[in-house]
Amino acid sequence: MNKTVNINLANILFHIDEEAYQKMSRYLEAIKRSFANTSGNDEILRDIEARIAELFQEKMENERQVITLKEVDEVINIMGQPEDYMVDEDIFEDAPSGSASKTAKVKKLYRDTDSKFIGGVCSGLEYYTGIDALWIRIIFILFAVFTGFGFIAYILLWILVPEATTTSQKLDMRGEPVNISNIERKVKEGFDDVASKVKNVDYEKMGDKVKSSSKSFADALGDIIMFFFKIIGKFIGVLLILIGATSLIGIFIGMFTVGILDMFHIPGLDFYDMVNSTDTPVWLVSILGLFAFGIPFFFLLYLGLKILVTNLKSIGNIVKFSLLGLWLLSVIGLTVLGIQQASSHAYTGSTTTKEQLYFETGLDTLMISMKASDLYDQVENGGFGGMSVAYNEKGDRLLYTEDIRFDIKKSEDSLVHIRVRKDADGSSYENARQRADKINYSYTISGNNLMLDNFLTTSVENKVRDQEAYITIFLPVNTIVSLNKSTEYHMGWSTENDRDVNRRDMHNYNWKMNSNGVMQCLDCPENMVGEMNRNKNGHIIINENGVDIDIKDENDNIKVKINEQGVQIKSDDN
Repeated sequence: MNKTVNINLANILFHIDEEAYQKMSRYLEAIKRSFANTSGNDEILRDIEARIAELFQEKMENERQVITLKEVDEVINIMGQPEDYMVDEDIFEDAPSGSASKTAKVKKLYRDTDSKFIGGVCSGLEYYTGIDALWIRIIFILFAVFTGFGFIAYILLWILVPEATTTSQKLDMRGEPVNISNIERKVKEGFDDVASKVKNVDYEKMGDKVKSSSKSFADALGDIIMFFFKIIGKFIGVLLILIGATSLIGIFIGMFTVGILDMFHIPGLDFYDMVNSTDTPVWLVSILGLFAFGIPFFFLLYLGLKILVTNLKSIGNIVKFSLLGLWLLSVIGLTVLGIQQASSHAYTGSTTTKEQLYFETGLDTLMISMKASDLYDQVENGGFGGMSVAYNEKGDRLLYTEDIRFDIKKSEDSLVHIRVRKDADGSSYENARQRADKINYSYTISGNNLMLDNFLTTSVENKVRDQEAYITIFLPVNTIVSLNKSTEYHMGWSTENDRDVNRRDMHNYNWKMNSNGVMQCLDCPENMVGEMNRNKNGHIIINENGVDIDIKDENDNIKVKINEQGVQIKSDDN
C-alpha cells in the first residue's frame, strides 16, 4: 500500500504516490539548480512545470487517477534530464545528447499574438499550414469582400482557437518538442532578442533529410498515401465549414429578419396571419425554425473545425446536450404546428343556393358577361393560394380572389335558374361549411344581360382556406346565348358544344341550347362542322370530304384518310 500526496503543479491539482513524488521533486530540484545562473530562469521553470502538468493530464484517464512512478518516468523521458543539456550561452549551437524523445512533433493551431495585426489568426495559420501570413490575410480579405464568409470565418477562428501565451504553447505552435532544451531556448530568445536568427536555423530540415534518405520504399509510399489522406481530410473539413457557415448565415438572416419584422408589424407581413391556422406568432415560428435548421449546420461547422484544428477545445457536454434538447423541442414544435396547419385543410365544405332569374322584357337572347371589381386597384401584393388582400369602400380589409367558374346547363323546365356553390376548407366538415357560408358573391340583371361578378370576397378572419365559387346557369331549350369576351377565362369544363370549340373561344360565336343539353353553334364557319381538338399532336377532321386523321407523337407520324376513294394509311416507316 503506497501513500499518496496532493501536489499543485502549474495551478493544477494532482494525486501522486509518495515514491513518484520524491522522484519528481528531485527532478525539479535538479532542473532548478541547472538554471540557477541563467537569465529568465523563473519563466523557464514556470514553463517547464506547465509542460509537465500538461503531460500528466494527457496520461490521466480521470481526475481521481493517481500519478505513479511509471507516468513520472515517461514524462522525464520526454522532457530529458538536466545533465543532458548544455545550460549556458552556447545552447543555440549545441544539440542535446541525452535520451530526450526523438518523436516527431505534431503542430497545433494557436493564435500567434506576437506577430498579430488583429487577433493573430493569420500568423498562427502560417505556422500551421506553412503558407506565408500575407497570403492568408489576402485570402481572408477577398472572401470577406466578395462573399462575406471571410469575416465570419475569421471571427469564429478568433473565438475558437486559443492564444499561444506560454512557451510550451508557442513550441507546440511551431511543431517543436516541448522539452527542457527548447523551453530554455525560447525563453532566451525573448531575453536576447534573437528570434529572427534562430527561426532561420535549418537543423531540423537537415535532420529530416537524413531521416528521409534512410527510409525504405514502403515507408515512403506509406507517407505519400497518408499525405493524400490528410489532404482529403482537410478538404472535407474546409467544405463542411463552408457549408455550415453559409447555411447558418442564410438561416439566421432569413429567420431573424422575418421574426423581427413580424414583431414590429411591418405592412405586408400581416397576410401570413391569414394563412396561419395555428395562430402562432411568426416570430416564434422563426425561432423554432432557426433552432431546427441552424443547430445541425452548427454541428456541421464544428465538425469541420475539429477536422482542421487538432487541438480545438471542446464546447463541452453541457452545451452539446443543451443544443440537442433545443433541436428536439424545435423539431417537435414545428411538427405539431405543421400537423395543425395541414388539418385546417382536411375537409371541404360547400353551401349552395339556387334561384330563378326574372327578365322584365322577356328573354329572347341571354347576354352573359363578367363584372370586374373596383377592389382590383386596391389589392395588396403577396397573395397566397390565389387570394390577395383588398379594401372595401369603408377601408376594411378583405380577402379577394378571382377564382370563379361558371357553366351552362339545360333547365328542367321553361325557366332560367342560377345555382351558386361556394366551397372552402376547414378542420372539420362543419367548420368548412361555416367558412364557405361567409363567402360574398353576387350577380345582377340588366335587361337581358346577366352580369356575374368575376371575384369573391370574405372577411380576413376567415383566413385563406381555398375559397372558391362555382356558378351554373340553367337555360330552357332553344334559348340563345351570347357570351361577352370577359367570360373568356371563367368558362367551366362542363359546358358542352356541338363543335368542340375550346371554352376560351366560345365568346366568338352565338349559341343555342338544344334538347340534349348541348350548346349548338349558330354562326360557326362550315369547315368547323364536327372539327375536334386540333393541337400539336395532330387532328381529327370529319366533314363533307370524309375523315382525315393525323396522329403525331415524338416518335411516329401516322395519317389515316377515309373518303370515296377508300382507306389510306400512311406512317413515317412506309
